[in-house]
Amino acid sequence: MEQSVEQKLKALWTLQSIHTKIDKIRQVRGELPIEVADLEDEIAGLDTRIEKIRTDLDDLEDSIVNRRNMIKDAQAAIKKYEGQLNEVKNNREYDAISKEIEIQGLEIQVCEKRIREAEFEIKNKTELYESTQKSLEYSKGELDVKKQELETITGETQKEEDALLDKAAKAEKNIEDRLLKVYSKLRGTFRNGLAVVSIERDSCSGCYNKIPPQLQSEIRQRKKIIICEHCGRIIVDEGIVFEEEHA
Repeated sequence: MEQSVEQKLKALWTLQSIHTKIDKIRQVRGELPIEVADLEDEIAGLDTRIEKIRTDLDDLEDSIVNRRNMIKDAQAAIKKYEGQLNEVKNNREYDAISKEIEIQGLEIQVCEKRIREAEFEIKNKTELYESTQKSLEYSKGELDVKKQELETITGETQKEEDALLDKAAKAEKNIEDRLLKVYSKLRGTFRNGLAVVSIERDSCSGCYNKIPPQLQSEIRQRKKIIICEHCGRIIVDEGIVFEEEHA
């Protein structure tokens, strides 16, 4: 059976009233769900950073061990070459062995330089690790607090919200698809979620612009769906609001 314009307007206002109640419940939660999600992302990022620092520190420790082993090998080689110097038969052999000793000495200097650099890097990364660990512990503490707040608020309001969502789903069935699409689009357009508004003090209660007397008269007749010429919201008269509140 085809709905009259009046029935359509009443159905739209009923749905808007339900959604407004849901919005108010969600407003109580405020930014908590977003804050919780942000903290979880932050903690995941800090965990990744800590893991990377740990890997870097292990690599630096390994490099120091390797360099120290290279120094031992070079020292052993120098000792061997120094022993051979006593057995040389000519200047050419002496120069060749001396050159090898010099090369090994340079290798030791390079290794010692690399060890100092790695130790300096370890110091910096250890400080970074400790500060990141503190940030992680702080963020985890903040997350626990925010989660508890959210759980408390959600626990107090979830049952009511679920009932209203069920009610909204049923109310949507009383509205034709075309109108429902318009309603949903308007809901998404405005931050306060008001797609259907009423006349208040001769003005649109959505944008507070004055409604001309002739247009007010047409709205009260409920013969056609009228939108605010300023904000584009659907307007209903005070009578529909009263009827919904006292239904």
